[in-house]
Amino acid sequence: MSSMPPPYDAAEPATRCQVAQAPEVYTAVVARRDFPMHEMASLMDGTFSSLGAALAEVGISPIGPAFALHRRAPVSTADLEMGFPIAAPLTEPLALPSGFEVTGSVLPAGRVAWTSHIGGYGGLAEKWGAFTEGIGESEEQMVYPFWEFYVTPPSPDVNPATLRTDLFSLLEPREA
Repeated sequence: MSSMPPPYDAAEPATRCQVAQAPEVYTAVVARRDFPMHEMASLMDGTFSSLGAALAEVGISPIGPAFALHRRAPVSTADLEMGFPIAAPLTEPLALPSGFEVTGSVLPAGRVAWTSHIGGYGGLAEKWGAFTEGIGESEEQMVYPFWEFYVTPPSPDVNPATLRTDLFSLLEPREA
């Protein structure tokens, strides 16, 4: 697999909540437990800026955009993984200049709900609220983890109004 499989490969943003079957996808991540939410921006900036280079040094190319996966609802702290999807399992840990260790993980296979947010990161909390409300109204049940793909690579010259972030949540399995 050299590129992201459906539903992660959507060329167009989802304007409403979609439900799809997602495959397991290998990832290279920095995992943090009980990480302070007020330090999230610096953690993401530091991780994403050096992780791509660290992967390239060992001949690994990301197959999709950067993401952050949450194992529980973030309040004052978060349990999360941030990194990139990759085509094959990461077999050896890598060290980043920050001292963080990069390990292999996966985005889980299963039924997922997803939607897109167009705009600055400041609007993500509101979008997540509307997304989770919409899932509940559709009689689906969210389960952990949930994650977001930063489809538009963040950079200083990007207009925040054009940023695309795709939101995903694993759903409770349905009986066949």
